[in-house]
Parts: sequence; structure tokens; C-alpha cells
Amino acid sequence: MTGVAIVAKGLTRRFGGFTAVDAVTFDVRAGEVFGFLGANGAGKTTAIRILTGLLAPSSGAASVAGFDVYREREAIKRSIGYMSQRFSLYNDLTVRENIRLYGTIYGLSASVIRARTDNLLERLRLGESGSKRVGTLPLGWKQKLAFSVALLHQPRIVFLDEPTGGVDPVTRRQFWELIYGAAGQGTTVFVTTHYMDEAEYCDRLGIMVAGRLDALGTPHELKERFGAGSMDEVFLRLARSGAPAGAAA
Repeated sequence: MTGVAIVAKGLTRRFGGFTAVDAVTFDVRAGEVFGFLGANGAGKTTAIRILTGLLAPSSGAASVAGFDVYREREAIKRSIGYMSQRFSLYNDLTVRENIRLYGTIYGLSASVIRARTDNLLERLRLGESGSKRVGTLPLGWKQKLAFSVALLHQPRIVFLDEPTGGVDPVTRRQFWELIYGAAGQGTTVFVTTHYMDEAEYCDRLGIMVAGRLDALGTPHELKERFGAGSMDEVFLRLARSGAPAGAAA
């Protein structure tokens, strides 16, 4: 991996007297699988909204794919893929119709959409399901399809917000194989999850507590630093203490 895909320095977002993101500093390397963890209300969703160009920060600095979060938010949106924790495709459209719709939104030509649709369906083994309505597919297949559609325009960075919520363990593992495949092709993957076993799959992790980034490092580094046997232990100690524990690059 070479280069840096995301940089945040003192990134802060206030809502009136409440500070949702408090002077957060970190970077994400190009081609890295970066896990972003935090309990509900920790500030990770607000941070992601800033990084995806949906919300301006109150202070600090950040760039995504080389674009500034203050001045170039539209350029950021064009350079990233995004998959929300709620299923983001249209249940009443067929698989092929969904792919064509998003390809058009991403500005791809008809010929490129056709070629990438065929490749996507073959890779996911969904060739026979192309004419089926998405709403008829099992949840695991929907999530894998949504991830693949988020990559249709070949973005430099893809943001995944709890992408495996509600799916079975086997499908979760298959989903992570897709993530590794994307990272292997050079796509930077920024992923949030509540599953601590998934945290172990990431190259590095950032853990948010009460708006601060309280820990940053590889899973191995964090377990050593906290004398913990698992990332679940690390996360619980941070979440329960609510006190800064220091961060390392």
C-alpha cells in the first residue's frame, strides 16, 4: 500500500453546545481496510458524514481522495462509494435495473454499464437472478449486491456503514472476502461494524469514545496495549471508562 487516502487533523463538529466529533486526528492509507468502531452516540456516524461530503466540519482539517472537506465536497462524493447500514437498493426493481440505475447516476456509459453488469453478476453468481426483483433475494445476497454496486464506478474509496448487520456468519465471511478482493485491487475500504470478530479482519482500527478517537492501531497493537485477549475486551474497556487512553499511529 502506498499513499494516503484519508487525512483528518483536529477534525471537530459541534451542534450548538454539543461536540459530536472532538479534535479527531488520523489517516487511512490507500488500499487499507480501516475499521471505525464506537458505541451508538460515540460520534462515528457524524465523522463519516463529514468524510463523505454530507456535512461540513466546525473546525480542523480533512481530505478524502485528495479533496478538501470544506471546499470540494461534491468532488469527494464523485470519488467514493457508499453503502449504508440500511439496504440501499430498490426492492421493486430487478437486479439488472438497479445496476443500470446506479451506473447511470455514476455517469457511466451504456456500454460500460452492460459490461460491468455482466461481470458483477458472474462474480456474484447471480447470472440467473438478473431479472428477479431485488426484494425477492435473501438478505445476504442483497448486501453483497449493494456492496458490488457501490464499487460499480470503481471509486478510490468505499465507505461501508455496518454492512453485515443481520446476516448469518457464513454470509458475513463471504462479504469480507469481497472486501479483501476490493482492497487487493487498490480500493481503500472504510468500514464500521459492531461485530468485534470483524474488527480483527481490519488492517487498522480507530475506536471512538464520546466524540474522541481514543485508540488507533492494528488489532494486534491494540490488544497488546490494553493487555487484552480480544478486540471485544479492548472495546469494552474503552467504552466503559469513557476516558482517553492515548492513540498511536
